[in-house]
Amino acid sequence: MNFFETMKVSASGLNAQRTRMNVIASNIANIGVTRTPEGGPYRRKDVVFKTTEIKSFADELRGAVAGGEGVEVVDIFEDDTPFIMRYEPNHPDADGEGYVAYPNVNNIEEMVNLISASRSFEANVTVIQATKDMALRAMQI
Repeated sequence: MNFFETMKVSASGLNAQRTRMNVIASNIANIGVTRTPEGGPYRRKDVVFKTTEIKSFADELRGAVAGGEGVEVVDIFEDDTPFIMRYEPNHPDADGEGYVAYPNVNNIEEMVNLISASRSFEANVTVIQATKDMALRAMQI
């Protein structure tokens, strides 16, 4: 695998983790939303990744696959776990029994996911920096 393919693999990881961090930020921002335009409380979202083959331009022309694999976001789905029900009879969104449905977002779980995504992002940045350093050292030889 050459330097550019390594950069493409890490760049795909950066894009995937950026999307994941945006989804996590949306979950955290909507943790208290009990009424959405679609109706009902906000539903937690999550990201699905899959590996993808990284092709160089020359390999693309030949129709051959290069050796590297990257990652891409294939889906952002809504978590179907039940909503959190709280007894608040004075709330405007309370049902007939006085319970309000709150989003199925767990702040602690989202923070752990955010730390994981940011560490993965940092790892990909480190790989890109190391690849750049190796390329510069190779040119000095």
